[in-house]
Amino acid sequence: MSGIHVAKRPLTALTVLAAQVAWAGFRRDLPTLSNQETSGVFGDPSNPRLRIVMLGDSTVTSPGVDPLNAAWPRRLAIGLSGSRFIEMHSVAVGGSKAKDVLADQLHRAINLEPDICILSVGGNDALRGTPLVQFERDFSAILSLLTTHVRHIAVSGVGDLGSIPRLPALARTIARVRARSFDRAIRRSVDPFREVVKTDTWSPGWNEFNTNPDAIFGADQFHASAYGHRIYAAAMMPAVETLIGRLEAETESGLG
Repeated sequence: MSGIHVAKRPLTALTVLAAQVAWAGFRRDLPTLSNQETSGVFGDPSNPRLRIVMLGDSTVTSPGVDPLNAAWPRRLAIGLSGSRFIEMHSVAVGGSKAKDVLADQLHRAINLEPDICILSVGGNDALRGTPLVQFERDFSAILSLLTTHVRHIAVSGVGDLGSIPRLPALARTIARVRARSFDRAIRRSVDPFREVVKTDTWSPGWNEFNTNPDAIFGADQFHASAYGHRIYAAAMMPAVETLIGRLEAETESGLG
């Protein structure tokens, strides 16, 4: 009998989390923030071109971030534009899960012929009940296809979703545990692929999501503010610079 109870616990936790996330989504005392188009061109067109394509969810579409150039995709592009002409293309869609990236975004990204792809997805899967095994399978499938067309890929991990102020206390506890598990699943998916670099979203640099939530989160208490996007960008920049280094080495050796 105890074995049956243990087997049911994950399902019960998922049910509670999904229900409380749904409840939190309908809070009338908090605003709804709109997704934004973070694509753009940055820098001097006479400089070498670097085309970056971003896939994922609302972490990319940056709801409510103001000014728009404070959104982390644009922070990255601006930070890289001193010696390069950056084409930043986003095919991300707010609310996406890994299965949505696989079905709807992947081919659009590949058709843009990127030099670098950046993938940021997993939070919705963790919060909205995707089984971990299914998520890992979908994420691995994304990388398997993407790496056949793109040499240089960066992926964001899933950070501490338990820090989201909008969630009720019980949901935050479950979300924190789920987020850790999903971040590890991303790491396992990335490990077979030399082309892929993953960010560390559980390092001390992310502590402010718990210690300073009023600054980190936007008016809806769910999506990151411009200040939170500064942390996103700081985490992704070293990964992208690593990929640029590889890209430049390939070009010098005649492989690019």
